[in-house]
Amino acid sequence: MSLGLRITRSLQVEVVVLLCVALGVIRSLAQTTDTTVDNGDISCLQSLQDAFKGEGVGFLLTNWTGDGFPCKSNVTYAGLFCSNEHVRDIDLRSMKLEGEISPDISKCSALSNLDLSDNQLTGVIPIQIGQLEQLSKLNLSFNNLYGEIPDFSKALFTNVIDLHNNDLSGSIPTNLGYLLRLTTFDVSYNDLSGPIPPLLANTTTGGVRFNASSFEGNSGLFGYPLQQQMNHGLSVLAIVGIGLGSGMLSLIHIVEALQRTDQPLLFFAFKGNPDSLS
Repeated sequence: MSLGLRITRSLQVEVVVLLCVALGVIRSLAQTTDTTVDNGDISCLQSLQDAFKGEGVGFLLTNWTGDGFPCKSNVTYAGLFCSNEHVRDIDLRSMKLEGEISPDISKCSALSNLDLSDNQLTGVIPIQIGQLEQLSKLNLSFNNLYGEIPDFSKALFTNVIDLHNNDLSGSIPTNLGYLLRLTTFDVSYNDLSGPIPPLLANTTTGGVRFNASSFEGNSGLFGYPLQQQMNHGLSVLAIVGIGLGSGMLSLIHIVEALQRTDQPLLFFAFKGNPDSLS
């Protein structure tokens, strides 16, 4: 074999080796890119699968399987909807799920719709849910969630917040009224207390934004549009005013009336002789 032929074959071998190395690097980079892009959504779904318990877990374990990312072609996860290779909707309503909602739900950063209603979930609503900037619809109704309603000030595109029939306590955050796209808001049948934020009760034109059915079933909650309680308080003041004006009620009767209706005790300053009130 001539020297020239041996050199040619040696070069061919080196070229083949270099091509194989180059292809390996390209594939490695492609896999790294995919993992980096999708890592958040994968962690989000894995955290939900790990946190949930109950009968519905079998559904998740059976359907949320496979080696590929769920938003890639030919890979579908039940209860999920994808768009632009990101998880957009998670719909696991009425799945008999138990356990708590993982804070890692926020790693599904493109999440628009989250429906976990009609399950047996417990624990608090993670504050991270309120940090989902693309969140449009949130339905956590008919669960056993407790604690306070988190801050939703970053979720400016939210249209629906449905939290009714839980065990939530504390006051309704005032900043919820600044969610101008909010068209459905329901916190009825919880254990909330304090005043209803005015921006949730009234529109900028003076109309009713959310009616009483959105707030009923909370014994410590008060203010418009809970008309029954509001009218109840006004009726006492009206009676007192009429009585004072006509001289038919004594101060003792006024105090008794206020005590019977659980209204705060009021003190009046009168001009003239107080005996004229008896």
